Amino acid sequence: MALLQISEPGQSTKPHERRFAAGIDLGTTNSLVATVRSGQIETLPDEQGEHLLPSVVRYMENELSPIVGEKARQSAADDPLNTISSAKRFMGRGLDDIKHLGERLPYDFVQAKTSVPRIKTVAGDKSPIEVSAEILRVLKERAEKTLGDGLTGVVITVPAYFDDAQRQATKDAGKLAGLNVMRLLNEPTAAAVAYGLDKSAEGITAIFDLGGGTFDISILRLNKGVFEVLSTAGDTELGGDDFDHVIAQWFMQQANIGEDASHGLIRRLLQEAREAKEALADVEAVQMNVLLDDGNKWQATLEREQLNQLIDPLIQKTVVTSRRALRDAQVTIEDIQAVVMVGGSTRTLRVREKIAEFFGQAPKVNIDPDKVVAVGAAIQAEVLAGNKADDDLLLLDVIPLSLGLETMGGLVEKIIPRNTTIPVARAQDFTTFKDGQTGMTVHVLQGERELVTDCRSLGQFALHGIPSMVAGAARIRVTFQVDADGLLSVTAEEETKQVEASIQIKPSYGLTDAEIETMLRDSITYAKDDVELRNLREHQVEADRVIDALQMALQQDGDLLTEDEVKAIEEALLELHKVRTGTDHRSIKNAIDKLNVATTEFAASRMNKSIKQALTGHKLDEFD
Repeated sequence: MALLQISEPGQSTKPHERRFAAGIDLGTTNSLVATVRSGQIETLPDEQGEHLLPSVVRYMENELSPIVGEKARQSAADDPLNTISSAKRFMGRGLDDIKHLGERLPYDFVQAKTSVPRIKTVAGDKSPIEVSAEILRVLKERAEKTLGDGLTGVVITVPAYFDDAQRQATKDAGKLAGLNVMRLLNEPTAAAVAYGLDKSAEGITAIFDLGGGTFDISILRLNKGVFEVLSTAGDTELGGDDFDHVIAQWFMQQANIGEDASHGLIRRLLQEAREAKEALADVEAVQMNVLLDDGNKWQATLEREQLNQLIDPLIQKTVVTSRRALRDAQVTIEDIQAVVMVGGSTRTLRVREKIAEFFGQAPKVNIDPDKVVAVGAAIQAEVLAGNKADDDLLLLDVIPLSLGLETMGGLVEKIIPRNTTIPVARAQDFTTFKDGQTGMTVHVLQGERELVTDCRSLGQFALHGIPSMVAGAARIRVTFQVDADGLLSVTAEEETKQVEASIQIKPSYGLTDAEIETMLRDSITYAKDDVELRNLREHQVEADRVIDALQMALQQDGDLLTEDEVKAIEEALLELHKVRTGTDHRSIKNAIDKLNVATTEFAASRMNKSIKQALTGHKLDEFD
């Protein structure tokens, strides 16, 4: 007997109206695609029944399409220079940012004019975006073949701590693969959706996401369908790959293998390390066998206790980051009602043990950590495609670092503070510094410090066509807008003539997590010094404004002054010039105040002169 789906009158979805959508977890080690079919959420397998697609691409000479997935991974040791894995770690980064990773990975990076890194292969130089696009293309074809139709759009997940450049690189990879990327969704948030936490009662949850190459932790407040990310922290250079590296290095020490090991040997070592790590989740010891460059085999026994000693420093990094996330969210460990484990690396028993110890409770591990993120993305894709228009799911993510712009004196005016919920738009009014100023440069910055030199430049653009007015008369409204994908656009508009200029921030490389960590730490360490520096710069700018205005006034109306008044003003002006170059903002303020007192009568005389000029040739009753 067939089952019939019953809907309210006028609300049924006709078959041809259904929009096929999918969620994609683009992972460092493995990727997969999920969708909603007949009301059921499922990850989609390939023809061999495998759900996970290894994030590995092998380029071949004279071949139109590269090999992607398990077959490529199996060729890594034999053809290391043309078999690219962990491309996600290079997304949105400059070549200088990944040089230290390049020393550990068997790739030849090409020195190109662009800052985007390119890897030399037999099929030409390839960027991480192109490599990721090949993985996405395979998942797209898998989904369309399974569903029997094209995809309306997809939701791709990214680490919550991915910065603007890394997110943009991910969207570019999706576009290159022929996908309509409806949304980038933070991986921890996707995991919360998959666990159904959006339907839970109010509470605070920690999403601990340790994958192959990245680590994220997000502190979420959940309230009847609303996700609010209170804070997020992470490390885009920490994951299961790093566990493999420390195991491989231990083996190299045991076998007296030097740094001149061949690319093939390094790949064999990493593969053996990964298999040993996974096996130690079930047994107490494992035998490692590696074929050396000289043709001999070397064996070593790795025990679980030894593995724990090797990876404990890496796990401790996740604990430190988790502690910072709690501090940023202004909650305590006791406030955390649940800890959700996400990512294949959380299968490592030591990770679960240490995190349970830190949070004082056993983490949730009842959903396949490899699939949970893709499942959450599929649920969100179903909503965005319009198949669940009445869904009340609301996702409120945050930006990881403050956004602002440069003002006079090399200062940073923060427009959107870090941990602000996105999407968000904030506007602030600015004005001109000099008389007759008809243009200005808008310099967009990211960071927590007070000075431009201590923050990261995201881009700049010029606004022209400002009406010529006296300093301070123009009104320029600058609007910062961060969309749901965490991507920034900035617009500046002069309000009288409505001239406008804007920029979409698409930097060619991003911050490393170490740089983000340093920025946050320095903002606390140097908070007092930054306040003093800001006060100094602000008073120096004010001194320059006062000096410029007074000198112009003296040129125009100096004849209104007596000899004694000129002498008093010149003395006060000389004093201000002298302290302006110093480092005591209080002395500068005092000198400005003294100059203002010395010029009080002068200002009154100029006002009277202006009034007389305005009244000349007019009768008083004309002004009634």
